[in-house]
Amino acid sequence: MTHTLTWFKSSYSSNDGPDCVEVALTPVAIYIRDSKNREGARLAVPAATWTEFLHFAARSA
Repeated sequence: MTHTLTWFKSSYSSNDGPDCVEVALTPVAIYIRDSKNREGARLAVPAATWTEFLHFAARSA
């Protein structure tokens, strides 16, 4: 089965900056891509791994 990915950026990202990533959520994985290269490579990680990353980033901010 193919999922249509719906991509979004953080509300903290500006539309002017060149350093943004976009994410797409699916039941199986979180997909991450470079907003400057939308047709380029994508990184897929399990949801639990993404959640751990977000917790780490929040603690480190």
